[in-house]
Amino acid sequence: QVQLVESGGGLVQAGGSLRLSCAASGRTFSSYAMGWFRQAPGKERDFVAAISSTGRSTNYADSVKGRFTIARDNAKNEVYLQMNNLKPEDTAVYYCAAGLSTDRLLGLRGDYWGQGTQVTVSS
Repeated sequence: QVQLVESGGGLVQAGGSLRLSCAASGRTFSSYAMGWFRQAPGKERDFVAAISSTGRSTNYADSVKGRFTIARDNAKNEVYLQMNNLKPEDTAVYYCAAGLSTDRLLGLRGDYWGQGTQVTVSS
């Protein structure tokens, strides 16, 4: 029902910034909470950030608080992840996900997933 496509990944130096975008299809985009997750080599997929369907509530992993910001534009069916002061440990494949509630995303249970975009931070 919902298709998600990430973009904006790439190679950046430590301390730099990157903005990821997730474009969603479907007329029900505004009904879903949205989130970003990441998976580093040899690691399990981890929660990064989530935003409620209205954009009024956000959640962040402790490792990215103060550096990353999640936002959405329901009129454009897009969600964003602004990443500042990037660190080498942020290197991972980043995935966009849609969930019926924020709690589902916090529990790593997305209802729809994108294919991911690679973010590499050099030291």
